[in-house]
Amino acid sequence: MTEYFPEIKLIKYEGADSKNPLAFKHYDETSSVMGKSMKDWCRFSLAYWHTMCGEGSDPFGAGTMLRPWNSISDPMKKSEARMRAMFELTEKLGIPYFCFHDRDIAPEGSNLKESNKNLDEMVKLCASIMKDSKTKLLWGTANLFSNPRFMHGASTNPDPNVFAYGAAQVKKALEVTQELGGANYVFWGGREGYETLLNTDLALETDNLARFLGMACDYAKKIGFTGQFLIEPKPKEPTKHQYDFDCQSVYGFLVKHGLKDKFKFNIETNHATLAGHTMQHELAFARVNGMLGSVDANQGDTLLGWDTDQFPTDLNMTTLAMYEVIKNGGLGGGGLNFDAKPRRGSYKPEDIVTAHIAGMDSFARGLRAAVKLVQSADLEKNMSSRYAGWKTGIGAAIISGTADFTSLEAHAMSDKCAHDCVAESGRQEWLESIVNDAL
Repeated sequence: MTEYFPEIKLIKYEGADSKNPLAFKHYDETSSVMGKSMKDWCRFSLAYWHTMCGEGSDPFGAGTMLRPWNSISDPMKKSEARMRAMFELTEKLGIPYFCFHDRDIAPEGSNLKESNKNLDEMVKLCASIMKDSKTKLLWGTANLFSNPRFMHGASTNPDPNVFAYGAAQVKKALEVTQELGGANYVFWGGREGYETLLNTDLALETDNLARFLGMACDYAKKIGFTGQFLIEPKPKEPTKHQYDFDCQSVYGFLVKHGLKDKFKFNIETNHATLAGHTMQHELAFARVNGMLGSVDANQGDTLLGWDTDQFPTDLNMTTLAMYEVIKNGGLGGGGLNFDAKPRRGSYKPEDIVTAHIAGMDSFARGLRAAVKLVQSADLEKNMSSRYAGWKTGIGAAIISGTADFTSLEAHAMSDKCAHDCVAESGRQEWLESIVNDAL
């Protein structure tokens, strides 16, 4: 059997004092954290598209990545090499899951029938490898954004023929996700949006998006797919405005169309940044509304205005992300998927491995720090004190629904309200220092 990364051996935990770049300093998968192993808390996943298919190209230059399969010209043989190499990487890194788009694992054919044939062949290979591998499928999805036919969207396309083609592609992607035991299926509306409202029927497009998602739910039920459906919000890029802007806007969309109970969110850090939010904001909104499903673990560069998909190394972000995950009780069937790519200058095969090590160690450190925050309960105590007025008196009356504008006016005119109506300090800087102390 060909070994694609012979210079990379099994990556082991060596502790914080290790200077070995090919070793974990903080991620010890068997270490018990609040009754669960680190492996179970993090549920790391490899993103097929960046790790196996990324070439390091950008709008200003060709690809730079040195990969063992670069010299293979036959598309199917190259796909096979990537598939075998992917399992080699996940096993050497101890990553328990992977995620893919249909067009990541098999080349697109000249028509849908040929594309499905290619996909079936690669899924057969994948299934055969999985029989002897510990690596499982976290989620699958369909690429409804790369082919020129999707330049105006898929389910929101002005042409119903493109809507039908996208539906057929999702149908097949759902089938193969089920065949490979995928725990989730993701919808990312890469081009489900608009560039200008001058040529956009906003009502029709958003209604058609809901129709498309409803059909997917119906078909999943028909074939017995019991995995979780996830929607991945993103505000812009490649379109100027995408309909899945952020968690809150998607939540409203799902409620309006009666789909809320069928979906959860797959939340990406870099997408939160593009929406003008922190990752904690998106995770917290999803958590309090029972919608936190899975995480695309990366980070963006706040000095740049696009989706840079960097490996996560910001410990403040990983700490507050894991804080929300802990408060959620974990990620259930979701995970932390490294939707990230080494920088264009990090072009050697070894850089794939060290990048994943950096991300896994960063989330391990974030998990440890988040546990300190949860166990000390300093943040919760401060929050409870800040909102204490809602537990008694006029606050309790408002919450219970017994107050109205008349009773509230009477309270506002009372001496008690005048005495008690004094703003408390938000203590933001002190709270931020508590997070720093946990780090």
